[in-house]
Amino acid sequence: MPEIARFYGIVIKVFFGDHPPPHFHAIYGEYNALVSIESLEIIEGDLPSRAQKLVLEWANLYQQDLLQMWNTQEFRKLPPLK
Repeated sequence: MPEIARFYGIVIKVFFGDHPPPHFHAIYGEYNALVSIESLEIIEGDLPSRAQKLVLEWANLYQQDLLQMWNTQEFRKLPPLK
């Protein structure tokens, strides 16, 4: 699974051959969550509340980029949350 961003110990990955709906994986230590790109909701797994807030803040900034990446299956790195 290609890593598209890393910030505050959180790794964001996208696997293009993955199942719908469009989503990305957020990994923080032992935690792993699948986040819907369209609704920006966790659809599977969990994250600690602080990490979840950071992931959703980042995803809100890059939602269109993530959706385009999912649809075109063209991998590229996205900036971390600052």
